Amino acid sequence: MEKGAVFPLFYLPNVEFFNTLRSYSENGIFLENKEHYPKQTFRNRTVIAGPNGKLELSVPIKKGRLQHTPYKDIRISNDDDWQRIHWLSLGTSYRSSAYFEFYEDDFAPFYQQKFNFLFDYNLQLLEVILKSIKMKVDYKFTEEYHPQYNDKEDFRSSLNIRKPSAYQTKKYHQVFEDRNPYLNNICILDLLFNQGPQASKFF
Repeated sequence: MEKGAVFPLFYLPNVEFFNTLRSYSENGIFLENKEHYPKQTFRNRTVIAGPNGKLELSVPIKKGRLQHTPYKDIRISNDDDWQRIHWLSLGTSYRSSAYFEFYEDDFAPFYQQKFNFLFDYNLQLLEVILKSIKMKVDYKFTEEYHPQYNDKEDFRSSLNIRKPSAYQTKKYHQVFEDRNPYLNNICILDLLFNQGPQASKFF
């Protein structure tokens, strides 16, 4: 098997995700394509800096026996207008940031068009983010599921929403820093909207 690192595919990943991705970009990046969907992870959740502090956004998924469903087959539930809520939350949190309007047209379609599958949605978002932060990453998809790897670094479980991380971003200006403590290692859009083309210098 090829060497490299295996990554999960998250919804608007945090800064640590991209720092780790960059660290392995020359060794081979594999996006996990065959796993069964694990619940309560960043795969359908992200954290942004709202007016009142941390705000978790979650993409709703259709109910069912999720633990036996391949991630790539997980369907987004569009019964409720979650896209409107997420976009309003992003606007409320970042419209006064230095670069929100600069990137607005790149991300708005993800909250206007309907998407069926979570994996496809997250992948298209990832590609736009990588372009925005000017990070060139060549990746492949895993071809079969392995519970563990002996020849690759495995980040499928370590980048976990419920596990405290020791990773520290370089401090940068956040919109509501006058009223809230600095929020470390949250959604990459927080860094992008506040620092724009300089974002990659902060991780």
